[in-house]
Formats: sequence, structure tokens, C-alpha cells
Amino acid sequence: MTTQDTVKPSAVRTAAEVATWDFEADVVVAGLGCAGACAAIEAAEAGADVLVLERASGGGGTSAMSGGLIYMGGGTPVQKACGFDDTPEEMFKFLMAACGPEPDEAKIRIFCDESVSHFHWLEEHGVPFKYTHYPEPFMEPPTDDCLVYSGGEDAYPFDRIAKPVPRGHKPQAPGAAGGFLMQRLVAATEATPARILCDARCETLVVDGRGRVVGTVIKHDGTHKAVRARRGVVLTAGGFIMNRDMVARHTPLLWKASYKLGQDGDDGRAIRMAMGAGADVIRMDAGEVAIPIIPPRRLMRGIFVNQFGQRFVNEDSYPGHVAQECLFHQDGKMFLIVDTAIYERNLAGMEATHVEETVADLERSLGFPTGVLQHTVEFYNQGAARGEDPVFHKQPGFLTPLNNPPYAAIDCCTDKVLWAVFTLGGLHTLPSGEVLDPDGQVIPGLYAAGRTTSGVAAYGYVSGVSLGDGTFFGRKAGRQAATSAFTA
Repeated sequence: MTTQDTVKPSAVRTAAEVATWDFEADVVVAGLGCAGACAAIEAAEAGADVLVLERASGGGGTSAMSGGLIYMGGGTPVQKACGFDDTPEEMFKFLMAACGPEPDEAKIRIFCDESVSHFHWLEEHGVPFKYTHYPEPFMEPPTDDCLVYSGGEDAYPFDRIAKPVPRGHKPQAPGAAGGFLMQRLVAATEATPARILCDARCETLVVDGRGRVVGTVIKHDGTHKAVRARRGVVLTAGGFIMNRDMVARHTPLLWKASYKLGQDGDDGRAIRMAMGAGADVIRMDAGEVAIPIIPPRRLMRGIFVNQFGQRFVNEDSYPGHVAQECLFHQDGKMFLIVDTAIYERNLAGMEATHVEETVADLERSLGFPTGVLQHTVEFYNQGAARGEDPVFHKQPGFLTPLNNPPYAAIDCCTDKVLWAVFTLGGLHTLPSGEVLDPDGQVIPGLYAAGRTTSGVAAYGYVSGVSLGDGTFFGRKAGRQAATSAFTA
């Protein structure tokens, strides 16, 4: 194929239109992030001839931009070495609560049951882990330590649902390790017989007369070319946070955030390609929100209030949970209230925007309704003095009365500080990676994994789930495609 016209991703091509296949493979993987790399490795190790298509000049994708945390548990060797007793059932109970509402129970079940074996698979494929625990939660350790609390496992309500244990596993590299992880996974992919074709953007899918996906059309070297997939196409090409029209249509509040966490490839193209072949999409309104409130976590001795001066969340919770509550339920308006005993600059350098000698003066400075912030602080102080938080159940260790003037507010609204967001919705898939149509039927020859799909995280999120989900279900999709009995 040599046509130069612009191809809409949803404009599916029929096999009858393809006069010549320019490339062929058993399994064609679209995207070389963490999900695509693991899909390619697994498919190649299952004996399939694999071709990986990457629109950039090299692998990595958005996975390489991440902190590198991989959510794993159930009793990994690192957990055991650090003295944490975990089981698949405890991990399952936590994720069912933290990733909802209405998470995919089947995906979470297998994700938990096979998490330890997935850890070993990653080690066997060149991803090293240091068997140590880092005490400051939520972010990847600045050191090369591995294990960290990454999802509010030790905060209400999750500490009452499942036994609190850390499950964020960072590969052994100092600081953010997403790039390091992808170096190792790309190297593991290159160690297989799989072929990698870079600067190749998938444009649309090719289907046969029975609706089976049998290939894709790509843009490569300035021309459109046809790629035959004898057993299946695996879509692992990211989400849609960089597509303003799609975000505006499905989850417009995300566009208010100052930083869209993604690369050019996160334009929803893979999702629209699949929709053109009849695929169903779910939870397209879901998104993750990150705001660099901590470290240090001790700042959470202060209180978060909304635009009306009222608390709305337990401050010691996972910051992503706090930010989701703020963006989706408080119009993205949030202030951290502290006194002089608590205040300090956090790692991101966030500073006080309002400082006053009394809470009443701070209330006026912020433009809150008269008396509301004063009542909020007074009620909070009464409980904190007793070591109680009767409304939001913050842990006693973070309950400190705010009574040391001056008082300060840090403006954390979406237009004042960095908020990083990405999409969680996508293709409806089985745990095997098979893509479903709106009637719940499998679309033959089509598979997907990673942020192209709606995965373990439905509406809730915990750090490490994207890489955990992408690597785990990328493997599932690759093997399912490779072992398909059908040959186009």
C-alpha cells in the first residue's frame, strides 16, 4: 500500500482492499511501553513470530516517564525479606476497595493470585530489585530501595478492610526508575526473536469478511503499508490524555490540570482503531490525578479544606485519592491549612500563599464564608486533642491540634500548582487480553493491554498499578494471541 491520504483510526480496512502485505508476523504488537514489551516477550517465548510496531524512534513510551513503581504483593520475596506478611487474599481485598467503585473482580483476582510469579518473571527477564523497604510512603524512593507503601494501605478506610502492607516495588535504581525499567524490558524484548520496527505509526485495523482482525495499516517511511497478523494484533499504545477532543468528550475535568502525563502516542489512536473494529470502551470518564503534596508525609498533620473552608478527606490518605476527591468532587479547589509547628516546604517546594496570626484572619484572607474555617479548625482541634478524628478517621499519629500561630494556607488549586493527570478508561477486555464488543463477545484476532484498556484501576488508583497492570496483562495478551488456534 502506498497511498498518502490521512487515515482515520476508526476507518477500518477490509482484507479485500489489501493487494499486498508489506510485513507479516504471527503476532503484531502496537506500542513498545511496558505492556507491549511484556506482550512481545511472552508471545515470542510461546513460539510465535512477533513484530513490534513503535511510532517513536525507540521503545519506552509513557512507562519510561514513570517513577517505576510496580504494584505486586501476596508474599513477594522482597516483602518477606522486609518482614511483611502478605497474602493474595489481603491484596485482593485492598485492591477491590481502592480501585473501585465497580472494579473488574476477575482481573484483580488473577492479578493478585499470580503476583508472586509475576515478580519472579520480571527478575528472570532482567529487572533487578533490592530486598529493602523505604519508610516514606507514596512516592518512589529517592534511593535504590525497593518496597514502599504506595496506595494508602495504612490509612482509613483501607486499614480496616485489609491488613496494611506495602506493595509498591521499585526496580533497583536510584530515584525515578521508569526509564531504567524500560531499558531492561526493551533489552529483554531484543533478546527474543521478536522484530521491532520503529517510526511506524499504526493507522487503522484490517478485518476480514467475518470481522476477524487480521492486520493493521501503518505509516512508515512516509507511506502507508499493510501488516498482516496471522494470529492477532495486540494494542498496547497508551491512553488518550493527549487528545483534547477525547478528554473533553469523556472526562473534561482532567483538562483543567496543568500537566498531562503522557507522550504524543497517548492520543487514543489505539482505542479508536479498536472501536472501528467494533470494540467496546468502558470507564472513559475515569482518570488518575497526582499532586506533589508530599513528601514529607508529616505535613499531613495539617488539614485539607475545600473552597468553603470545610474538610473533605482524611489527609493521611494516598495523595492520588485526595487529588481525585478534590478534582472530581470539589471543583479542583483545595487548601492545606497548617500552623507554625507543622509548616515546612515540601519536596516540590510548595510554599504558604496566605499567612495570618489568627484563623479568623486566615478565613477572611482566603475569602471563605464567615465562621466556617474557624468552626472547621475548632472541631478538628477538639478531636485531635483526644487523639480522635470522628468524621474522617485520620490516624492518631497525624492528629495534632492547630494552635500555634501564625497560621498558613497553601493554595493547592488546579490553577496554582502542578497537577499531573492521565486517563484510566479504555477498551473492555477479558483478563486474557481479548477485546470485547458491546455485547460482551470476543472480537477475534484483537487483544489489548495497558492504558489502552480499562484495567485493574476502575475509578480508584494506587501508585504502581499502571506498571503492574501493564506488565502483567501485557504478558497475558501476548501469550493468548500467540497460542490462538486461528491463522489468518
